[in-house]
Amino acid sequence: MAEKIKENQFDRQGVNPFNASIPGESLTSSPDMQKSWERPPTYTNPDDCMEAVYLEITNDENLPGLVKMIDEGVPLDEIAQVVLYRGYTQGLWNPDLMLLLIEPTIYLLIAVADYADIKDYVLYDGEDEDPDGQIYDDNVEPIIIDDDNQEEKETPRVEKPSKDVINPSLLSRMETELPEKLNKENS
Repeated sequence: MAEKIKENQFDRQGVNPFNASIPGESLTSSPDMQKSWERPPTYTNPDDCMEAVYLEITNDENLPGLVKMIDEGVPLDEIAQVVLYRGYTQGLWNPDLMLLLIEPTIYLLIAVADYADIKDYVLYDGEDEDPDGQIYDDNVEPIIIDDDNQEEKETPRVEKPSKDVINPSLLSRMETELPEKLNKENS
């Protein structure tokens, strides 16, 4: 057998470059053995999808890990990406509906962070360096007109989810269920 003349990048990685799928190989598989995303999706209504996402991220097994990830600074858009892509690969929704679910899913994650008293969450990676997200002349001290010594309220970074983004019934469920689940987790 001939010896190799020169070691290449594949040898260093321990990968055989010829051990890959043949282009078009997926078209030769049996129609009876379809992947889950090749069948009609389980959900076609965005409200039903959001309820499924809500139930998935707030179940007793996932909620503590989710709160920990948000608290550690994992960007909310990345968490939403993982949740929605996982639903797509499981055949819960199609790619078009997945794109429609991005905004309400991020608002749902913001609500989870808000109920967990996490005020300094990260919306997306590089948020601090983004010139479009910066407020110019933000270092100006506000003038207080009233002489009353009222405590200044801290304004949230992002408004709470509104009824036009998330279904009102899901919002009411979040208000009643999330605090109980988070309190149960902390005790």
